[in-house]
Amino acid sequence: MTWASIDLNADLGEGFGRWRLTDDEELLSVVTSANVACGFHAGDAATMRRVCARAAERGVRIGAQVSYRDLAGFGRRAMDVPAAELAAEVAYQIGALEVFARAAGAAVAYVKPHGALYNRVVHDEEQAGAVVEGVLLADAGLPVLGLPGSRFLEAAAEAGLPVVTEAFADRAYTDEGTLVPRGTDGAVVTAADTVVERSIGIASSGTAVAHSGRTIAVRARSLCLHGDTPGAVGLARRVRSRLEAAGVRVEAFA
Repeated sequence: MTWASIDLNADLGEGFGRWRLTDDEELLSVVTSANVACGFHAGDAATMRRVCARAAERGVRIGAQVSYRDLAGFGRRAMDVPAAELAAEVAYQIGALEVFARAAGAAVAYVKPHGALYNRVVHDEEQAGAVVEGVLLADAGLPVLGLPGSRFLEAAAEAGLPVVTEAFADRAYTDEGTLVPRGTDGAVVTAADTVVERSIGIASSGTAVAHSGRTIAVRARSLCLHGDTPGAVGLARRVRSRLEAAGVRVEAFA
């Protein structure tokens, strides 16, 4: 049986200066969409330029991964940023990446919040609206990736932005379909076989087993594989191979 297609995305360009966290070269041979760090949680000008060039060469879609301004905390610390300031900073990050995407003969094709910002806009209406405003300032036609049922995707749809639902192969879910906080035991799924089987379940049946053991609905058009987990490249290859063997088309979202 052939299932619907799914996009594979990963966080790339998460380095700064001489420090590199993700194996961008290898992950770009697996994923169909690249969430490129825009300098606020990781990434710098040279890194953004390099990743955009490699992504364009391989036909991988380039996305702006926007964050709170938090290099020291890798964008994973809770922050309170005034809405107007956050909107401007989101637009700034998209604009910075767009320069390098265009230089590579491509363009920024979507926007995805990172870390603490991603989780905050699931429920926080003001912060969600600020991110949407920032996207609109940069490009009113840009799709956004986010958690199904989040206030962020609702606000984006209300503003006329295309929305793309996203799931996580290597993160634990609550019974409500939100992500288990990273500080919680088991929040990150590290068993490779489990990650692979979860990927198949999400793509084929739209379900996943929550942290509690319950089966919940997780319907998504894009599947995220974190690039900063140990063995990320090998795991990403296994996931893609198994998806394709199961009849799932792996391709960028329309």
